[in-house]
Amino acid sequence: MKPAKLLRKKIRSHTLTTGVMVTYHFWPGVVEIAMRAGLDYMIIDFEHMTWDPEAVADACAIGRRENFPILIRPPQAEPIPLRLAADLGPCGMLVPYVESAATMDKVADALLMKPRGQRRVGGPCGYWVKDWSYATWKREVEDNFIIIPQIESRKGLDAADEIARHPLTTALGIGPYDLSSDLGVCWEPKHPKQLAAVERIRKAARGAAKNMWIIGDAVDLQKRGFTFLCIGEPVAIMEGAMAGLVRDLKARRPKRLSAGGKPLP
Repeated sequence: MKPAKLLRKKIRSHTLTTGVMVTYHFWPGVVEIAMRAGLDYMIIDFEHMTWDPEAVADACAIGRRENFPILIRPPQAEPIPLRLAADLGPCGMLVPYVESAATMDKVADALLMKPRGQRRVGGPCGYWVKDWSYATWKREVEDNFIIIPQIESRKGLDAADEIARHPLTTALGIGPYDLSSDLGVCWEPKHPKQLAAVERIRKAARGAAKNMWIIGDAVDLQKRGFTFLCIGEPVAIMEGAMAGLVRDLKARRPKRLSAGGKPLP
């Protein structure tokens, strides 16, 4: 699973690592767009939308062939959604609403084959491996699979240290909107409570010698020392770029003149 290995190396090195999370509109071609843009990874979001499984499997296959990491965010940290997402062939997962090490144990049980877990493998994920023996599966898939648990509640925040230390955790993530809501400051990203929560998660990740995944204003986050970034959602980025261009054009438009050459209001 070379894409996972490449992404793991970048995450651990704390060099700038950028990706997007596809939520509003997904098609396999967006993978090529992400690669051409120079991104390091892409997350396909199943928590808020339901996509065609075959199209998602095709995207994972593109990533596998091109060594571009494709992750999936399943709808919840429960066995069946986790197993079904893993069967599509991603090289990792962004796991929503993790609140304890016990939740991470459930994730491990769902994603690891026996004897370490209870996963029953099937589907397009099998194209990752050259054979189906347990030793091959463990070495080529499980040992490299990326898991990013999201802290999205007060309870999860209180358990951030134990979640970060869990052996399945590759990097510790945040769900900033839901966390701000649970903290009573929805959506105030610069509120002291929210900023303190972000730093608490970052400290927990550092304490476990791991990186922190964060989504938001990428330029601001980079200035604050974050390196594992999700720069946003592609459609939202496109909307912002178009809106900025329209504002610039309107600000620069030439003045209208009357027939006599005088400026019009």
